[in-house]
Amino acid sequence: MNTAFKLSLAGVIALALSACGQQQQAQTPAAASGTGAASAVAVEKSEIRIGTTPGDFADMVKEQIQPALEKQGYKVTLTEFPDYVTPNKALAESAIDINVFQHKPYLDGFKEEHKLDLVEVFQIPTAPLGIYAGKIAKLEEVKDGSTVAVPNDPSNFARALVMMDELGWIKLKDNIDPLKASKADIAENSKNIKLVEMEAANLPRSRQDVDFAVVNGNYAMSSGMKLTEALFQEPSFAYVNWSAVRTADKDSKWVKDVEAAYNSDEFKTYAKTKFAGYKYPAAWGEQGAAAAVAEASAASVAASVAASAAK
Repeated sequence: MNTAFKLSLAGVIALALSACGQQQQAQTPAAASGTGAASAVAVEKSEIRIGTTPGDFADMVKEQIQPALEKQGYKVTLTEFPDYVTPNKALAESAIDINVFQHKPYLDGFKEEHKLDLVEVFQIPTAPLGIYAGKIAKLEEVKDGSTVAVPNDPSNFARALVMMDELGWIKLKDNIDPLKASKADIAENSKNIKLVEMEAANLPRSRQDVDFAVVNGNYAMSSGMKLTEALFQEPSFAYVNWSAVRTADKDSKWVKDVEAAYNSDEFKTYAKTKFAGYKYPAAWGEQGAAAAVAEASAASVAASVAASAAK
């Protein structure tokens, strides 16, 4: 989303625990297993350690959230993780205090699989997945045998299939898990769409060689593309990203202060200017809050049901 994170999880945790040693009297350690402790008591703190993926989420912290919180007297540190696994494990292990990088269906599935006591708190502006022009400039000009570049990682590949299903380019089987859709779930491909799978980071450069490209919002932005140039954006609000904290901390004052910073008028103005074309938090009134949260929850339930049926 572009700074490389060069420390291993073990290194991050070691550094964090070392830094925490001086605050031992003020903070309650997490369970050694990393699953969190139901009996843990939330503690207030003067230092907030935030974890994000590189790119837009990190920029939001550095350019807006960190200065806003430091004006209130907090010390804010940022760790950028290059993957989608380490941030949740680091949070559960108390190497960081809050992370900002994932949508609710992913968080729900991850914490269930790894037995982590984490919870979502508030949404953040999120770059949507989009279909962009390649050699063909308009969606309606799609032809038999059109080539479409798509991300090759399972999560984003599934989202690309769902988008093409919504466009009518393919038809997916009924009652599948939309978060795990694969080639095997394609029921019809009447337009003989040819999927060209590649690393998500290479999708912007692929546009000159294919008819269309499904590009992740962060890579579109980092390559100089504009989200508003997308021919079609993922309509679902299930993938608007959330912050996450350890469940014991969710009602802490420091968490409420971080949430307030992300929902402040100053941050809204900044986000709508710098991140035009993003999907914004339901709490901002950009779409029905209840509907957005319900959609995310429904996606998580669908994934859980499909996973149970597959066992």
